[in-house]
Amino acid sequence: MMIRGNILNVFTGEIYPAEIEIESGIIKCVKKIKGNFKGLLVPGLIDAHIHIESSMLTPSFFAHAVVPHGTTAVVADPHEIANVMGTKGIDLMIKDSENVPLTFYFTAPSCVPATPFETSGATIESNQIDFLMQKDQIVALGEMMNFPGVINEDFSVINKIKSAQFNRKPVDGHAPLLSGEDLCKYISAGISTDHECSSAEEALEKKELGMKIMIREGSSAKNMEDLIEIGGDFLVSDDKHPEDLLEGHLNKLVQKAISLGMDPLQAIRMVTLNPAQHYSLKMGAIVPGNQADLVLVDNLENFEVEKVFIRGELVAEEGKSLFEPVTISGESSIHVEQKSPEDFNINLSGKSTLVRVIKVLEGQIVTSEMEAELPIIDGKITADIQKDILPISVVERYGHGRMSKAFVNGFEIKEGALASSVAHDSHNIIVVGTSYDYMAKAVNLLRENRGGLVAVSKDIHKFLDLPVAGLMSNCDAETVSSKLKELHKIAREMGCSLESPFMTMSFLALLVIPQLKLSDKGLFDGTKFEFVEVIKKIIE
Repeated sequence: MMIRGNILNVFTGEIYPAEIEIESGIIKCVKKIKGNFKGLLVPGLIDAHIHIESSMLTPSFFAHAVVPHGTTAVVADPHEIANVMGTKGIDLMIKDSENVPLTFYFTAPSCVPATPFETSGATIESNQIDFLMQKDQIVALGEMMNFPGVINEDFSVINKIKSAQFNRKPVDGHAPLLSGEDLCKYISAGISTDHECSSAEEALEKKELGMKIMIREGSSAKNMEDLIEIGGDFLVSDDKHPEDLLEGHLNKLVQKAISLGMDPLQAIRMVTLNPAQHYSLKMGAIVPGNQADLVLVDNLENFEVEKVFIRGELVAEEGKSLFEPVTISGESSIHVEQKSPEDFNINLSGKSTLVRVIKVLEGQIVTSEMEAELPIIDGKITADIQKDILPISVVERYGHGRMSKAFVNGFEIKEGALASSVAHDSHNIIVVGTSYDYMAKAVNLLRENRGGLVAVSKDIHKFLDLPVAGLMSNCDAETVSSKLKELHKIAREMGCSLESPFMTMSFLALLVIPQLKLSDKGLFDGTKFEFVEVIKKIIE
């Protein structure tokens, strides 16, 4: 078959009319021709780093949502479902991905569990990494979050890196705020990328030391504006909620990068040629031998997607997918005892107490630490709703009965509670509320419904069920987005001002991101990589 049009050559930056000969989904030949064509054909867009589970969509429903926006391939790290189900979860993702035309590549999760300071549903050892590396769909070792393990030359961590190197596959990084000698040691272990830069200074240091910088613009963590002056090698989404995916995916990142002053060719290379070359993928440029993935856009300035071809076949047109997703089944692993309000209280005597508080930063997954004095009433530490100091708890979901209790600032909830079985990366249940009664009610609703997101207040409760591993829905993006919007509406009515409160909450359990986070085992300082006490002082 033949496709004709104006093409963008990502090697030279030239635009010219061409005839693309395609055989069995592969570009056989590209010939310059004469002719007048509307629009511009660019290579299919590749997301070099994303967690499909964070969209709360299964792979096939995710593909149905993003392909109309020009995404033709992704490099997905399945460590969310791997922390719940182990390698069975990875196999489930791979199997479902084969039901749709979008090309899914995966990385082998390097940190399951992410740290030894939390409880996950599975463990992936270095011998299992060896096995995963043999799969064609696995193109790299997933983000190495255990940077202390790398720096201290932990035997298991180093073996996982060596497995990737033996199989000639790159190792993705995750090193927020790492600097100086520790950063040098981390890079020298063979880690080549980082998507956690939150400042220009951090990105510049890593870039100067040879790391490839992934500029992240997700639903919660948005770093493009801070990093655009430094530049990078990839534009990635990392974690995206379904309502954002309905608006766009990588096409929106390209549009934003251009609007911030980036050269259009550079922006397009960051989602085509660069990821393809880094992960050794036969795509990313309109040249012979590559997969025939093409996106017709109006022009480089607007970058509005009109048609999408994968393996030479038209798969999306005028914002609509021309294929149907399928539903899958998967265990939820919600094994939690019924909770009472008393379970969430920290019993203390005295008039008040000085506590450590997790301070949420809008638009960031990093947090900071603050302190607050809270009253003790009838032996219970009481929230200070006026000062926005609320109780937060992580309830272990895998049947061991553990739970932790702490305090958080930044949600501004005036009455009610939010809870979720999505809590990176071990995905225990996380809950924030104005009272222990609301918190118990929210957790019990999750328990009864085998996972999901819930908002409860005095007269109302809303639920988004996630039956696949307690992480993903078997509905399309429109349905999930509609339910999530309703949850966000209720959260705003509670007083919450966060743009994505459930995604923000989900990262409060991610111990490998500084500074103060919470696991089922306790309050954790991600800078010191150690537990810290919630109670700093009791005031008699």
